[in-house]
Amino acid sequence: MKQDVVRNDLLAEELSNRLFFRLYQCANMLHKTGTKALDPHGTTTQQWAILGALSDHRAAGGIPVGALAAHLMVSRQNLLGVLSRLEAQGLVARTVDARDSRSRRISLTDHGRATWSAMQGNIRSYYAAALRGFSKSDLIHALHYMDKLRDNFRSVDAIQGGESEA
Repeated sequence: MKQDVVRNDLLAEELSNRLFFRLYQCANMLHKTGTKALDPHGTTTQQWAILGALSDHRAAGGIPVGALAAHLMVSRQNLLGVLSRLEAQGLVARTVDARDSRSRRISLTDHGRATWSAMQGNIRSYYAAALRGFSKSDLIHALHYMDKLRDNFRSVDAIQGGESEA
């Protein structure tokens, strides 16, 4: 009986290790292949995520830097470097928040909106290739489990004293 418990614990540990290593591999491949898919637009996966977030109708009129960092689950420091590059390319603009002069709002420029629109064909092709063989049911289940994992990571981050925005 005790051997079965030990064996089950070892199996769970091995499965956990394999799962987290697979997530690591997938994240690395997402960055590598996603950036390559958007080479014609000179866009990285980090920039893609920011442009996508800013293209959402809820970001109309701009979004505070802290809110964007929280949405993307990155630190403000990491976000600011990417925003600077996007701003230098003329894709985003930073403006002073009318309600708080210490705060900055980020929004897409006309050039940023045009670039986002031009990227859509590449993004659709990338999704089709990366998700080949996945049914709609598979995608729903994957989203469900990724949401659970993300929520657990948030809890771990809070316990560890992580940044409030991530």
